Amino acid sequence: MLSASVAFAEIPQPVDQMELMRRLDEDRLSCFNHAFEAGDEITEATYTMARGVGARVAEGQYFTRLPRADLADTGDWAQHEPQREGGPQAHSCISCHSSPLANGAGPLAMNVAIDPLHSGEPGQFLERNTLHLFGLGAVQRIAEEMTQELKAQEALVAEQACAKQEPVTLALTAKGISFGDLTATPDAQGESCTGQIDYEQLYGVADDLIIRAFGWKGTHITLRSFARGAAHNEMGMQAVELVGDADGDHDGVTGELSIGDLTAVTLYMAALERPTSKLELADLGLTELTDDERARIERGEARLAEAACTSCHVPSLQLEKAVFSEPSAVPGFAEEELPSGADARALGLDPDRPLWFDLTKDQPNNRITLASGEEVLLGAFAPSGDHGATVTWYSDFRRHDMGPALADPVDAYGMGASVWPTRSLAGVGSTGPWLHNGHATTLREAILAHGGEAEASKAAFAAMPEDQQQELIAFLENLVIENFDPEEEDH
Repeated sequence: MLSASVAFAEIPQPVDQMELMRRLDEDRLSCFNHAFEAGDEITEATYTMARGVGARVAEGQYFTRLPRADLADTGDWAQHEPQREGGPQAHSCISCHSSPLANGAGPLAMNVAIDPLHSGEPGQFLERNTLHLFGLGAVQRIAEEMTQELKAQEALVAEQACAKQEPVTLALTAKGISFGDLTATPDAQGESCTGQIDYEQLYGVADDLIIRAFGWKGTHITLRSFARGAAHNEMGMQAVELVGDADGDHDGVTGELSIGDLTAVTLYMAALERPTSKLELADLGLTELTDDERARIERGEARLAEAACTSCHVPSLQLEKAVFSEPSAVPGFAEEELPSGADARALGLDPDRPLWFDLTKDQPNNRITLASGEEVLLGAFAPSGDHGATVTWYSDFRRHDMGPALADPVDAYGMGASVWPTRSLAGVGSTGPWLHNGHATTLREAILAHGGEAEASKAAFAAMPEDQQQELIAFLENLVIENFDPEEEDH
């Protein structure tokens, strides 16, 4: 079922992970489509307190727009397991992810306040605007492959230091993106040498070299982790894999989201159609652009590069293997033990038998038949090489210091209050307001709020004549999210 507009649906029955595995053995693609449909139903469902939505904020209160670390009696907000950051404030995924359509971003009115430090001080609350969910399977795959590249170089520099019995420094790169330097020093001789790694010269990534692509601060490694965290914090829906049989939010309901539910939601988000552009849609005859509009957009793309915005908002990266697997088998992304302490394989999350789909051809949405009769897989990513894909995402997947104007009031995650992963520009023309707190009501305001490592690019934009600034903005407005109903036969 496609979700072209926000419309609440009935609550589905829990998805059985073992039933998904049985279906997988019978027909991989059929199993994937079944899981996708189930994930669609879950994200559209309007959950009730009888099914576990909400949490015991305090006696008789089950939802809150503000963090309540002051409510610390037994079972109250501050005593929930795992510890809450905010909410709950929603009873459906698409009540927040609603703009410009279901699974999209969120209007300013849907901003949430979170208190990760449980300070109870409004001045230390963090404000967050809702991000869109489109095309995210490729994002996790890029993060996985970059992590694998970085880890391989970490092993190499340690091996070289041991072989040479002297310090060795290696420039660290992944998919052509620089992540600083690693230096290894031999810590022994012979086979007992493993190499002591110095991470001080790293840039844009944590010492564990894992690319974290989800959440405004990059606090989640996988889509699955992001989904169960959002379900807990924003909706009070606690996944079995998060709390086991416990009632961690003290609302009187357990088993609120099954293992299969999270698998379905993860595959659904991973396989949602990718963002597109007005230029691409016009080339397919799906929208109209005048010659002047097209020329302005094309000049705007050049302006983006002239301002060096593309040094961080890298237009596209190449995937070597365009297959999304749930669960992932990539070290750092695979979970042998779930947050509840349960064994993942025992509950049907086996990286040797994953549910998977091809990012270049399996997405169910935006499969369009043109008036010419040609079928276009607009929701899929463009194939590249033998098994890869081109992912047009406008991000370098690194962390950057964006200066005091874009800083959180506190450093809640230990990476710096003003440090953020490069936010993708894919779909940016459809997802205002902008920035982590939604305080930029125009794209111009968002650009001019940049500072820190982006100060030079902001200055270059500000120095452009007005018409060139408008061209750059026209290019950004061209990066859109569209959903096409397959029942419309001709376009």
